[in-house]
Amino acid sequence: MKILSVILAAFLIAIQGQLWFGKGGVTRVVLLESDLAKQQAANKQARARNEQIEAELRDLREGQEMVEEKARSELGMVKPDEIYVQVLNAKR
Repeated sequence: MKILSVILAAFLIAIQGQLWFGKGGVTRVVLLESDLAKQQAANKQARARNEQIEAELRDLREGQEMVEEKARSELGMVKPDEIYVQVLNAKR
């Protein structure tokens, strides 16, 4: 009976050793969780940067009309073969 207890205790110690220090042990899990948190933070920053770039791209695509309108009204620019007419409000 004493030998069986020693054998079972040895197995228990071996299993606990694998749990704490083995390839898939607790220390490895803690390291992987730390790496995961760092990667998630990096992904969040990259996602925010991508959203900013997408917004800038959208503004550039849609903003051409605004740029053209400002160039026409403020600078008096015209397209080729176009006649520019400006109507002024008369003060009374």
